[in-house]
Amino acid sequence: MDNKEVRIVLVDDQLLFVESIKAVLENITEDFKIVGMAANGIEAIECAKQFKPDVILMDVRMPEMDGVEATRIIHEKFPDIHIMVLTTFEDDEYVGEALKYGAAGYLLKNIPPAELISSIRAMLDGAILIHPSIARNLVTKAYSDYGHKNTEIKNKYPWLADLNRREKEILLLMSEGLNNREISDRSFIAEQTVRNYVSKIYNKIGISERTKVNKLAREIRPELEHF
Repeated sequence: MDNKEVRIVLVDDQLLFVESIKAVLENITEDFKIVGMAANGIEAIECAKQFKPDVILMDVRMPEMDGVEATRIIHEKFPDIHIMVLTTFEDDEYVGEALKYGAAGYLLKNIPPAELISSIRAMLDGAILIHPSIARNLVTKAYSDYGHKNTEIKNKYPWLADLNRREKEILLLMSEGLNNREISDRSFIAEQTVRNYVSKIYNKIGISERTKVNKLAREIRPELEHF
């Protein structure tokens, strides 16, 4: 990022915090300029329209309209504005929603001023900034959700764990409705070998009717691709 002026809008219903951030950003840097301040999401949208800032520092919980909804609307209307959520809350729901709706960062208000300034510059250069403690929560939740889903899949389709890599590949091709010759051509193995694999798949699943196995394979294709 070059040294051209960085126009910033501050959005927070705590006036003292807004004034403090304004003083910090403008006194420490030479290129940051606070062009607008808002106390809720509705005012934030109006500031975005009026000032066309480079950056919006957005609180989450505010009256009238929260920061997540304001982020969604602003990102849809003004996709070039970089929105960083700056809040006291580590709520996973807010994090996920804010990032989904276009926020380029999610930081806590206790961040040191120098780190906030460097984070804003990094965001302007294309980085996505997430506070370390929040990032850990997101990763932990993602692994937990994956583990839970994986357990559900194993319980519903216990035979999946018995399929080897090649059998899963064959079953995926069967989900496309391919016959043995077509599977042979796609997988570069002999047709007789395909027949042997298909027979093993039938035995492990407990179904010997091709159309039923194909239908089941189509239903569980996402699980087959990621299991």
